[in-house]
Amino acid sequence: MPTVPLGSPAGRWVMAATIMASAMAFIDSTALNVVLPSLQKNLNASGPDLFWILNAYLLMLAALILVGGSLGDRLGRKKIFMTGILVFILGSAACGLAPDVAYLIAFRMTQGVGGALMIPGSLSLLSSSIEESQKGKAIGTWSAFTTVVTIGGPILGGALADAGLWRYIFFINLPIGLGALIILRNKVAESRSDTPAAPIDFPGVITIALGLACLTFGFLRMPALGFYNWQVLLTLIAGLALLIAFVVIEKKSSAPMMPLHLFTNSNFSGANLLTLFLYAGLAAGMLFLSLNMIQAQGYTQLQSGLTFLPFTILMITIARPAGTLADKFGPRLLLILGPATAGIGLLALSFVGQTKGASEYMTTFLPGILLFGLGMAFTVAPLTTTVMRSVKDEFSGTASGINNAVSRIANVFANAVFGALAVVFFSTALQKQLPPGFPDRPAIIKQTADLGNAKPPPGLEPSAAATARQAYREAFINAYSRIMRCASALAFLGAGMAVIFIRRDPIRE
Repeated sequence: MPTVPLGSPAGRWVMAATIMASAMAFIDSTALNVVLPSLQKNLNASGPDLFWILNAYLLMLAALILVGGSLGDRLGRKKIFMTGILVFILGSAACGLAPDVAYLIAFRMTQGVGGALMIPGSLSLLSSSIEESQKGKAIGTWSAFTTVVTIGGPILGGALADAGLWRYIFFINLPIGLGALIILRNKVAESRSDTPAAPIDFPGVITIALGLACLTFGFLRMPALGFYNWQVLLTLIAGLALLIAFVVIEKKSSAPMMPLHLFTNSNFSGANLLTLFLYAGLAAGMLFLSLNMIQAQGYTQLQSGLTFLPFTILMITIARPAGTLADKFGPRLLLILGPATAGIGLLALSFVGQTKGASEYMTTFLPGILLFGLGMAFTVAPLTTTVMRSVKDEFSGTASGINNAVSRIANVFANAVFGALAVVFFSTALQKQLPPGFPDRPAIIKQTADLGNAKPPPGLEPSAAATARQAYREAFINAYSRIMRCASALAFLGAGMAVIFIRRDPIRE
């Protein structure tokens, strides 16, 4: 397919379709974070249940997204993109109708399968369709407008959750997805790689999926069973072994789902390492900031959604100019300063203790959110542009799939690892809060698996229950602070990857 100018009718239709589909996935994830407390109460979900609801989607996405990217290159990017959108909206509708946690987790996995076909197709179709000189501007435009559409996710999710209608966050995806399908069918030309189609790398698919599943399961079981429990150790060791086997399989495969030669490009390797660290910090920071505001600080879910508005506005106003700057001057400086600024923002947020609620937002959470948003706004478009420009067009779907897989793997492990750490931090802090002879102390501490939704056990005297609730609140804020500092360290590690690996001019592999 010949490339077209960004401002041409064909370029605008490609942009519209890719923005709508990507925004659908972003709305789903941001709205879900905000409604988790309502979902937890309504479905009687435990803390580990919440992380499985998040990770069931992310696990399937991370495991299959490399396949989705390579299928698009081989069979047609538009065809696979449309298939992914259709599966995603069907999974979304099923999630909205889920009667309990088990069904919701299963339907989230269906969403993940759709996302694995849809998400890499978005950037791959955009990158292969727009003229080379305008790719950075196109990706910056995609980032900015995706954020504009996504802005309603946390706000609408919070409003629906406060009204007891959290299920409707999944139905938001249906009209957006259908609109994207209509545009793609009627206005966008097919695009595929010129190289002959290769067989699907099934051994690679199986080993990466099982490896990620084992590691995620091990980390999620760790808070309840302890690190030295045989289930935890066995699944963690099996997960690591399977990931090593995946690398060996990819090295020997004639048609690998993740071509290892792409990583000989310094920019490609550096951008993916940066993605891994920064997006792990982003996932942990956004999730625990929401939980802290709602479950410890007394924000309503709508207020919690609105608190991310400055973050969104910064993404809208800065992402496109940042992409243009990356085109003109190279991405290196932006990819150093952006993650470092985000890290400073996360660090500032970690020092926010108990507040009086939303009335103190401007002097407590806002400064850190502004720095966090500013750093991410300067990073997203240059990072994506660096990945897409460091490979030949025939590998654009694979490159997009790899980078998206890395960001989703970062999300999986952020949720699993930081979920486990949060319970450990919460339990440790709570044990220090409660004196040894406190009534029902073991039962009170056992509730820490539910994180901010922890409640004193039934039958506790009113004065002791009030003390326990205050101890829960203070211990949870302590755990939040420590998680945010870990997230900040990950963002600074991302900046370090840019210092070490990113060059001004990519060499295409």
